[in-house]
Amino acid sequence: MVVEVKLFATFRKGRFKEREMEFSEGSSLGDLLKRLKISREEAGLLLLNGQYASWKDKLTAHDVVSIFPSLGGG
Repeated sequence: MVVEVKLFATFRKGRFKEREMEFSEGSSLGDLLKRLKISREEAGLLLLNGQYASWKDKLTAHDVVSIFPSLGGG
């Protein structure tokens, strides 16, 4: 199945801004993060079709996933 992946801020460095990626049925957001070599701790915000999501959520065909890094500041 094909999923659209959008990366934001520092996650774009050395990767991409938007890309369609192929996953097998039953794959999760955690599987997507693993493929991109992004740890769950680094992923501050995950959106699945515009809704808050967890790394445990399953992907379906034509999903749109947005991944934002954790923000730091002081």
